[in-house]
Amino acid sequence: MEHKLNVLGTELVACCFDPLTGYFRDGYCQTDQQDHGTHTVCAEVTEEFLSFSLSRGNDLITPNPDYNFPGLKPGDFWCLCVMRWHEAYQAGVAPKIKLEASQHKTLSFVSIDILKEFAL
Repeated sequence: MEHKLNVLGTELVACCFDPLTGYFRDGYCQTDQQDHGTHTVCAEVTEEFLSFSLSRGNDLITPNPDYNFPGLKPGDFWCLCVMRWHEAYQAGVAPKIKLEASQHKTLSFVSIDILKEFAL
């Protein structure tokens, strides 16, 4: 696993335990080399974002028990793929994020200034 630091350079805090999120389903937006999606952004999903993601072929609404995925609804917190979040940002539908729960690798893809614009 990568370092447990957030985008602010402090200790990574939990994103969400209900629904249980994270690439490792441990509540944290941690990543490693196996995580090709880089699930490092802790976001509060919105209807707009969920619809956008669905339109891009990533259904985050429908439960998928095979992957321990409960399906999301607006207001849920979830560790999003950093590139999907950035794509949503470019489309004007990026959800708000918890900076303290977003893993530092996010900064390899998105500047801290942009992230701060969407801080909860």
